[in-house]
Amino acid sequence: MNVARRPLYAQTEEILTQRIAEGVWAPGALIPPEPELAAELGVSPGTVRKALTALERRRLIERRQGRGTFVAAQTSERALFHFFRIHDLADRKHEPTSLVLDFRTGPSTAEQAAALDLPEGAPVHRVERIRALAAQPVILERILLPAERFPRFTLPLLQEMEDELYVLYQRDHRVTIGRAEERLGAVAADETQAAKMRLWPGAPVLEIQRVAFDLADRPVERRVTWVDTRMHRYLARLD
Repeated sequence: MNVARRPLYAQTEEILTQRIAEGVWAPGALIPPEPELAAELGVSPGTVRKALTALERRRLIERRQGRGTFVAAQTSERALFHFFRIHDLADRKHEPTSLVLDFRTGPSTAEQAAALDLPEGAPVHRVERIRALAAQPVILERILLPAERFPRFTLPLLQEMEDELYVLYQRDHRVTIGRAEERLGAVAADETQAAKMRLWPGAPVLEIQRVAFDLADRPVERRVTWVDTRMHRYLARLD
């Protein structure tokens, strides 16, 4: 698409998104007033207002009455609302607890590198964790991160995590997740998965393959999740 033909508000939205992505405006920072942004960018205040409205819909900014407009900071509640889709049979969402089973860093395989748009063999962090709902192990996850984007990333083994990973990404590594793509399928749990999820080998589980992207639309996380669906479902609401 020719950028010059895009609506001005869309071009303005892209510029403002880039500033957030590059850390020019950090999470929680106050964004300059609309007239100031309009003068700087050479557009009308109405164009800036429309661009900010689009950013608000994407939940990248927050407008606070009488205080101004701020870059949204990732919170556990926000991450759960946007990216956690597992509900019980009564459509209730329980806050999960997470137990890290394994964490290590090593070279990526060809398939892993392709998923994260990396050269084959580029170092990646591998995380495996169990997530419990109402004290029952329901979710097994294996997560892959490019070590270059998360150079100081570490997690304590066999300890419960209180924060969502997406909160840690933003707070400690200045990586904000903007969107994710997921592919779902039904598979049979292998012996290792079954033991960790307290299932029998061959039990049916929901497999979710996710690639998460930062605000610059670069892949920064590959996650494979297996869900015990005997008492839980994946719920997506389409607006």
